Amino acid sequence: MAPHISESALAGLVDDLAGEVIIPGGPDYDEARALHNGMIDRRPSVIAQCATQADVSNAILFGREAGLPIAVRGGGHSVAGTSMIDGALIVDLRRMHGVVVDPEDMTVRIEGGALMSHLDHACQPFHVATTGGRVSTTGVGGFTLGGGSGWLERKFGLASDNLLAADLITAEGKHVHTDAEENPELFWALHGGGGNFGVATSLTMRLHPLPRMSMAMLFFLPDNGPEVVRTFRDLGLNAPDEMGGGAIYLPAPPEPFIPEELVGKLLCGALFTYAGPVGELREFAAPLFALKPVVEIVTDIPYADLQSMMDDPPGLRNYWSAEYLREFSDEAVDVFCDRGTGIPAGTATQHVLFLMGGAVAAGPSQYPQPWRTAPWAVHPFATWEDPAYDEQARQWVHDVRADVRPWALDATYLNFVGAEGEQRIVSSFGERNYRRLAAVKAQYDPDNVFRYNQNIVPAG
Repeated sequence: MAPHISESALAGLVDDLAGEVIIPGGPDYDEARALHNGMIDRRPSVIAQCATQADVSNAILFGREAGLPIAVRGGGHSVAGTSMIDGALIVDLRRMHGVVVDPEDMTVRIEGGALMSHLDHACQPFHVATTGGRVSTTGVGGFTLGGGSGWLERKFGLASDNLLAADLITAEGKHVHTDAEENPELFWALHGGGGNFGVATSLTMRLHPLPRMSMAMLFFLPDNGPEVVRTFRDLGLNAPDEMGGGAIYLPAPPEPFIPEELVGKLLCGALFTYAGPVGELREFAAPLFALKPVVEIVTDIPYADLQSMMDDPPGLRNYWSAEYLREFSDEAVDVFCDRGTGIPAGTATQHVLFLMGGAVAAGPSQYPQPWRTAPWAVHPFATWEDPAYDEQARQWVHDVRADVRPWALDATYLNFVGAEGEQRIVSSFGERNYRRLAAVKAQYDPDNVFRYNQNIVPAG
């Protein structure tokens, strides 16, 4: 416990919270401070596990009174570990994970600490969904407010496109509601601006019918990589909006569907997700099946099951980035594949090309998301266990970025990247958008209390 927090003040916080207060030395402290990225090992002074909106307000006011830095934890998936800060007060939302589906209004209300699994499993019985991430352990709040890119985005738009309303607790501990009519400038800022403006205690989102979902995962030996990636690209150029997916290089994981002799060996793959029946998907992807994959999984699958199919175990070391591409020429394919065959040995690293476009590119252009126009995204996703690989893995990510820069936009989806500097943040919003965001920040958080994020500096 930091020496400047008095016992009486801490006792007051314990009394004020319906949730739990955790401090260093407590039996739950190490578990409560653990994040998805095993590289992050930080020791906050106080973790306030909030159970109600009032808890969030009380925790913020306590932290400010005590002079502590304040960070906010939802899913804890930020690759930079921005939800856990040394010596800080952590507003931990994970106890607030309720999801209420209204199938008549086609809306869903999600508490600020809900994970994608909470959302998807609540929606599944009604055969409805909204755009979620690509794993089930991501926090819905940070994902959505950062933009929200996932398998269904080409059909239903980004997660933030489906945001109808939000409730926030500001840096002054006050409740603010925002939607298209009430506090519309704040509502605009929440479409990509992340947690800069307050702690989101609930989100209301639009739902869409999703009666069927299917997927195809095809793996090939890396010698076939350039042909596989070119075929995937050409299919993607004419894909219906129901289609999502990506091309990928990765060491074959020890999964039941991978033949034992291939486990650990480098493979090139193509993944298609389809908001419809598997027969239509198989017909569309026929040119890739014709290339004779060494592993082939094609099936109808409930959306919630698809979302958890690629969950990474927590605690691995992670370092990622992303570049959004204007085009993906034959030369770019060769560059992508060359770097894919150079994935650091001894890691579980993935080298991914995502198919964008569809409702993302055609969606609302007024929001601070200039990257949404890109037809392709390259996402080098390094994961490993042994700290001896730290430098090699980080360098590989930097090399991928440098390789694809000739085809890249200046802007990127900030949820996919770590701490890459202020200019990266400004360019990813666009300078005019950034100035407007900074004005909103100055209104709702003039002291930059919520700065442990892809930070927007308050204007003035």
